[in-house]
Amino acid sequence: MRALWTLAWIARHVVALVLIVGFLGLGWWQYSRATGGNSLSWGYTFEWPVFAFFVGFLWFREAQQELKAARQTPEHPAEEPATLQPDATDAGTPSSEAGAGTTDPASDEPVTVRRPVRASVNRQAPSPEDPELDAYNDYLAWLNAHPGARPGDYPGRRNSIK
Repeated sequence: MRALWTLAWIARHVVALVLIVGFLGLGWWQYSRATGGNSLSWGYTFEWPVFAFFVGFLWFREAQQELKAARQTPEHPAEEPATLQPDATDAGTPSSEAGAGTTDPASDEPVTVRRPVRASVNRQAPSPEDPELDAYNDYLAWLNAHPGARPGDYPGRRNSIK
């Protein structure tokens, strides 16, 4: 519970309270205008309390996440990144079994260093012989070469581009 009483959280509590009270006040003001004959204010009468509810929901959700994180922190301290142990044969480069023999002092479990997975990207080539696509690409290339030109100035086929 102490996690919600830091300076940053006190500021969040104050901002949330001011916004909720302000939005509800604006809703009441719109209600008084709506009962006075302004029919457009009926929509705002219901809109401002929705905004107030949304601010309350966000405040509640953020507070719950902060409390959850505060409960998990003492039990499971953040893991420090593992340091690589250089081999005697290859200085500065991890071995094939990087981290073998290294243990985490907090839990006495072996620390392993994993390499990122690299996936190849298969790019599809455009289908061969597409005259409509070729005409459109020619048109775009011409527009790129003539920045001040209008589409109607294109000297190519008139009916090729719609």
